[in-house]
Amino acid sequence: MADRRKKKVTKEWYSLIAPAMFGKVKLAETPANDPAKVLGRTVEISLQELTNDIAKAHIKLKFKVVDVSGLEAHTAFIGHSTTSDYVKRMARKHKSKIDGVFDVQTKDGKRIRVKPSAYTAKRLQSSQKRAIRAIMKDVITTLASNNTFDEFVKHMLNGEIGKQTYKLAKPIYPVKRVEIHKSELLEIPKVEVKKGEETEEIEEGAEEKVEETESEKKEELAEGTKEEEPETEVKEEKKETEETKEEVEEKEPEESEEKEAGKEES
Repeated sequence: MADRRKKKVTKEWYSLIAPAMFGKVKLAETPANDPAKVLGRTVEISLQELTNDIAKAHIKLKFKVVDVSGLEAHTAFIGHSTTSDYVKRMARKHKSKIDGVFDVQTKDGKRIRVKPSAYTAKRLQSSQKRAIRAIMKDVITTLASNNTFDEFVKHMLNGEIGKQTYKLAKPIYPVKRVEIHKSELLEIPKVEVKKGEETEEIEEGAEEKVEETESEKKEELAEGTKEEEPETEVKEEKKETEETKEEVEEKEPEESEEKEAGKEES
């Protein structure tokens, strides 16, 4: 009898470290029995826990593990969002909410999608909304092009975009508040595992591509075997026809001999 006892897998706790823009503080811990399994894991934490500012409790930061060194898993900022109750509290009746979705590129070449919203005390006309939306776009694109990714994230989280938009939109209509409700990094960061002196770089989706190519090869082989099966059936049919012809040829001389014998008897 084979031993069916399950082997105990020992797991270790890896500390998730924030990027340099957030002071490389410890975000959380995650268990794993292999450092490669920690790569790609995401963690969400409020900005209040990093800054001890209760006014930032509605902002949720999202980080992704991109590097593992020893028992430390270093993360990268991949976006943020605001809580749904905060959005509902800001959007009230008889008020206008001006939304926008803009893809911008920072000074160091990173592309990020930003979703701002501007709130006013009264309802606005569509022309006023378009003008304020254009101002938000100009402010966000100029800040992104003139700053690195880390600097732009700081401006986005500390309200600098809202301050500049408020000043420029005041001649059109006084804006009550401007919030960046969501941001998303459009580029997929590379992940790597450090084992001693050697490093192994892994790009996300590589394993999936390998699996897809293997499945495609299997499908091609299966189609090839299906196409070969009819040929074998044709060959078998040819053999059967040849055998029937030989049997007919053997029977014909026997029948002719019987006929000749009958004539002679008559």
